Amino acid sequence: MNPLLPSLIDAMREELKQYGEMLARLDQQQTLVMRRQTEDLLNTVTSINSQAETIAAVRFEREQRQRQIARQLNLPEAATFAEILPLLPAEYRPLLEALVQENNELLVRVQQRARQNHLLMSHAVELMQRLINAVFPGNGPTTYNGTGQLPGIGMPQHSLYEAVG
Repeated sequence: MNPLLPSLIDAMREELKQYGEMLARLDQQQTLVMRRQTEDLLNTVTSINSQAETIAAVRFEREQRQRQIARQLNLPEAATFAEILPLLPAEYRPLLEALVQENNELLVRVQQRARQNHLLMSHAVELMQRLINAVFPGNGPTTYNGTGQLPGIGMPQHSLYEAVG
């Protein structure tokens, strides 16, 4: 089991590192939204999507290591850390418990920040929708479609110049 435990520990550390990176990117995105620096906002979306892919790959690796240890302990492959930890050598338990706790806490923070950012950007889109409706009245009320998206905004058939003059 000795070669598997360090491998699991390394995988958990990498997962923790990647969650931290995601939190930093979400913080950067939130700062840009709050400062209304929209020109850089698209780059953060791309960066966050890339980081989400990295997290998925790192998590897969950690889950693979976790399954290997579960099999070695004669547990089902889907065994949780709560089931695995008591069966591990005592000298590894404190470190693994700390890594599990830190990963879980950081994941919760990432989820909270992602929700906050989503709300901030949704509010910004709603404000823009109101502005467009004020400039181009008659587009109808703002409603969300079945997928939770705002419908496309139809532009008037005449030019702004004709509408003004």
